[in-house]
Amino acid sequence: MSHRHPASRLEDAVNQTVARRLAKRGWRLQVMPFMGYGGADFARIMGRVVLAKQGQPVTAPTADEAPARRGFRAFFTAPLADVDVVVRCGGQTVAATTDRGGYIDVEVRDHGFAPGWHTATITAQDVHAEAPVQIISAEARFGIISDIDDTCLITTLPRPMIAAWNTFVLEETARKVVPGMPAMYRSLLAADPHAPIVYLSTGAWNTQPILTRFFRRHGFPAGPLLLTDWGPTTDSIFRSGREHKRSTLRRLAREFPDIKWLLVGDDGQHDPVIYEEFALEQPEHVECIAIRQLTATQQMLSHGHPLARDDLRGRPVRVMVCEGPDGFALHRLVRKARAAFDELAMSSTGSDDTAALEQHHA
Repeated sequence: MSHRHPASRLEDAVNQTVARRLAKRGWRLQVMPFMGYGGADFARIMGRVVLAKQGQPVTAPTADEAPARRGFRAFFTAPLADVDVVVRCGGQTVAATTDRGGYIDVEVRDHGFAPGWHTATITAQDVHAEAPVQIISAEARFGIISDIDDTCLITTLPRPMIAAWNTFVLEETARKVVPGMPAMYRSLLAADPHAPIVYLSTGAWNTQPILTRFFRRHGFPAGPLLLTDWGPTTDSIFRSGREHKRSTLRRLAREFPDIKWLLVGDDGQHDPVIYEEFALEQPEHVECIAIRQLTATQQMLSHGHPLARDDLRGRPVRVMVCEGPDGFALHRLVRKARAAFDELAMSSTGSDDTAALEQHHA
């Protein structure tokens, strides 16, 4: 493996050394389950195997049970690589091995679950953990994919010092919700009982318990969190957050070909470009794009100068694009855009005129 990036080899060596020392201090293997999802014929089960103090839970307690703590504690983990894992989901059992970061990400076929929430079991050695999994109905035709940072909670990413303060120092109970976003998601999903919500972020998997408690505390609908590992890869010192989002959008489109997604993000990073690129590439999978507009101050904290963002508006995108400062404004605009889209789609049925479905900004 001499071709691997030096940063990944260094990280692996550090993890192995830390794991050995913590094991000598009595830390034991634990399984950290993540929330999975699936369809009628498959389920995606994710988790991580780490070392933790004896008796210390690694899963997310309820919002009331969780003590106030600073974000840096979430990053004190010792991942265990090359651990054999068994995943039981419905009537199926799948064997897997943790990767260099301690992660597993397996697909189980023919699970036999009906649509709704179920539980899969992840077992490593003699340790068991239950992973919630949402089986999305084959009748679903609408769903939400939401960014997290500065879309659900205010973080002013990616400005390094501000991001470090919000991620590592700030107590999790002090994190601020973007006004109106939980209500917007609850309302849109209540109108369509089959619709799922997926939270897609470039944030680290280490923050998954913190984010889960944040969502519970503020009333966000339950849905899988698709995060990433902040560590180096075998060929690069940094992982590409943009590529994580692009590849995940394409995967969800393949897995749920009948769903048209509402893509929700903010204009502080690259969400507008990523979403519009995806809409250009696969317009049949996008119903609407909703972009939360950061204030000039938030833009400056995020980018170092106000109101700077990439833009694709000169190119034809056959989806509605809504922009607003918070969830309350976006909700009004999204409802109008979806109604207008339905009207335009009906009026254009059977004709070759696609101009009516060109990009609209609400």
